[in-house]
Formats: sequence, C-alpha cells, structure tokens
Amino acid sequence: MPVALVVLLLDISLIYHASRTGRLQPWAFIILMVPMIGALAYIVVELVPEWLGSHDVQKARKRVANKLDPEKYYRELSDRVAITDTIANRAALAEECVAIGRYDEAEQHYDHILSLPMGHEPLFALGKAKAQFARRRPADALATLDALQKSWPDYNSAEAHLLYARALQEAGRTDEAIEEYQALLDYAPGSEAKVRYGMLLKLVGRIAEAKIVFTELLIQMKRAPRHVRKAQAEWIAIAEKQIAG
Repeated sequence: MPVALVVLLLDISLIYHASRTGRLQPWAFIILMVPMIGALAYIVVELVPEWLGSHDVQKARKRVANKLDPEKYYRELSDRVAITDTIANRAALAEECVAIGRYDEAEQHYDHILSLPMGHEPLFALGKAKAQFARRRPADALATLDALQKSWPDYNSAEAHLLYARALQEAGRTDEAIEEYQALLDYAPGSEAKVRYGMLLKLVGRIAEAKIVFTELLIQMKRAPRHVRKAQAEWIAIAEKQIAG
C-alpha cells in the first residue's frame, strides 16, 4: 500500500477520533495542514496519555494542548456554565478567563457570583480584584479590596495583602505600598513579597536597603531545603539579578 495512502487513512482515522471525543478543534486543522507530523502530535498529546493514564503524563498533555489551543479549557468551562450555571462552574470559568487574559469577562463573572446569596464570599471578591489589577485598573482593585476588608474584617489572606501592596504601587501611592510590603514580610509565604519590596526600594532610590533585603533573602534560600529553593527559583533568580544590577 502506498505510503501516501497510509498517511491519508491515518489522518482520516485520527480526525474521526477527534470529532467523536470533542477534540476536532484545533486538531483537524493541524492534522490536515501538517501531514504526518500533525498525526504524530495528536497521538503523543491525546492518545498516549489516555493509554498510560499517568498523572504526570496528563499534566504534560495539558501543557502541550494549551499551547496548541489556549482557549480549549475556556470553551469547555463556558459550555459547562451554559448547561449548569453553578457558582463553582462560573468561578472556574472566571479564573480561567484571568489566566488567558479575558479580564473584563472574568470581572463580569465575579460580579454575577457576588450578587448571589451563596456567592457573597471574600474569595470571589479577591478574584474580581485580580481581574481588575490584571486589566491595569489598580484604583478599582484597591476599591474592591477595601470593600472586601469592610465586608469580611476577619478575613486574612497574604495573597490579598500582596495584591493590595502591588495595587498601591501601581497607583503611584509608593509610601503606602512600602508600608504594606513591610507588614507582609512577617507572614507572607514564599519570596515574592520580599523581592517586590526590594525592587520597590530600589526604584525609589533606597539602594542600600534594597540590597539588604535581597541579600537576606538569598542567604535564607541557601539554607532552605531543595524543594523550597526549587519552588522559589523564579524569585531567587530575580533577587540575584537585582543585586548584580
């Protein structure tokens, strides 16, 4: 049997499989436009993980699939909300909207959730503030976080506190941002708050103080377990670069 015919039959079989399993987009286009390579990609990304069923393989598959079709999961969640509009489904969709840059839509979803009796929760207000901050609207994010604190005075979140400090900085309220970062240093997990605090100090000309912050962080990370250093690798690299620069 000619090789071209084998490739054609393989492509047709894989496109049929993709259509039956809800994967027609974007795989049909990829398989047809990139003969053989597209078919191999479909087998590696979609079929092999199904055969193996490994969690790590599934994660790798998701990463590759997201690169090929960044809005695939968004469409799945949108369909889920259209069928069953629960708070959990809409919250998942709102979170995915933030992940792929659909910030206005994310804010709309969070507003809808917060308007519901069972949805009036601080976690969703924080989600709304994240969307506003990502949309480069720090003043709106600050207003949302201030309202969150007023509605839920006992709610403590290092993530919300860090976002508040960053929003103050973006809004040009530098002195207040520095105070918030300083308050964060005592309890925020990870290295992000310290690195951002040091970067802000450096930005306003407090170079010596910034260097102390970065140096102390790097010493602390050298003494930390390997898994901690691995988890904080991005911020360690930034701190090293800030000292070198």
